[in-house]
Amino acid sequence: MAIRFELVKECSRTGARAGLLHTPHGTVETPVFMPVGTQATVKTMAPEELLQIGVQIVLSNTYHLYLRPGEKLVAAHGGLHRFMNWPRPILTDSGGFQVFSLAPLRRITEEGVEFRSHIDGSRHFMTPEKAIDIQMALGADIIMAFDECPPYPCSYDYVRQAVERTTRWARRCKEYHSRPDQALFGIVQGGTFRDLREQSAAELVEMDFPGYAIGGLSVGEPKPLMYEVLEYTVPLLPKDKPRYLMGVGSPDCLLEGVIRGVDMFDCVFPTRVARNGLALTSLGKVMVRNAAYAEDLSPLDPNCDCYVCRNYTRAYLRHLYKAREILALRLLTWHNLSYITRLMRELRQAILEDRTEEFVRKAGEAWREEEEAPGSLEKVK
Repeated sequence: MAIRFELVKECSRTGARAGLLHTPHGTVETPVFMPVGTQATVKTMAPEELLQIGVQIVLSNTYHLYLRPGEKLVAAHGGLHRFMNWPRPILTDSGGFQVFSLAPLRRITEEGVEFRSHIDGSRHFMTPEKAIDIQMALGADIIMAFDECPPYPCSYDYVRQAVERTTRWARRCKEYHSRPDQALFGIVQGGTFRDLREQSAAELVEMDFPGYAIGGLSVGEPKPLMYEVLEYTVPLLPKDKPRYLMGVGSPDCLLEGVIRGVDMFDCVFPTRVARNGLALTSLGKVMVRNAAYAEDLSPLDPNCDCYVCRNYTRAYLRHLYKAREILALRLLTWHNLSYITRLMRELRQAILEDRTEEFVRKAGEAWREEEEAPGSLEKVK
């Protein structure tokens, strides 16, 4: 098998799991957050710096790499690992989310989706088979089935049709995929409708994919509603297969996902907010561009030992940001990825040591958002 998932420990009081995901490019300790390298790079970061931080696996985007520079050029380098000089595992998404969210003037048929490039307006037609062809050329360790991701809010009938089409496309992807050194994951859709989530999960589990993703969440729905969907969706997935929640990466959502049994996460959130001057810390959010930090000689996070917190002050980082220096974006990204990576590593250790609830309670204190109804972090107060 291309991958093998080993469940090491499951919390007896929550759904949290610690596991080992064995891949052709190394073993990943779960739960894990995957930084997003959309264009075969994690923005502002060199691969060696990601290794120093402790990043275990990164995600790249099929849609973007297909449009530019093209999967043939990546294949000519020997695949995505050599192209971007990344020695550890890589996951590529199918491009379905981008086709449905970025591409203007798209037209869906049973065969696939016709769309215009957001770069130059050129016409393209993406089928399940083409999405698999592109991902086989890219050569990631884990690839995703081509699916239809409905927006939120959305009518029941539209989501039902999207689920049925996603199932048919998943079957075509599985039948077409032929690289034995890659693992193809199915993607559970269904919006916020429980019966459609159950239908989607049942149909995909019957196909016996080596792993399963939960798609169609974190697309605008309130967080408590996302948590509710996870509550009844995650138990539908096999215990001996990795579970991947797509597009989720804020600290509160990572904690919520893990205590419901999710193993893998990805999101642009930590890197995107860094480029806008926001640092994620054990004390909550720090907007370094604010005037309050102009003369603050303390580190971003007094509880963090990353390269940035060891060497720079909030005042210096604010100066860089206000002066529009590129180093500001690099250092804030470095810190945010360090914080998230350490959070997941410490959470895994807490699961192994039977103190999941205590860890989640303490780690979540800085991330409870007053404007939202309580999520189940309330359960571990």
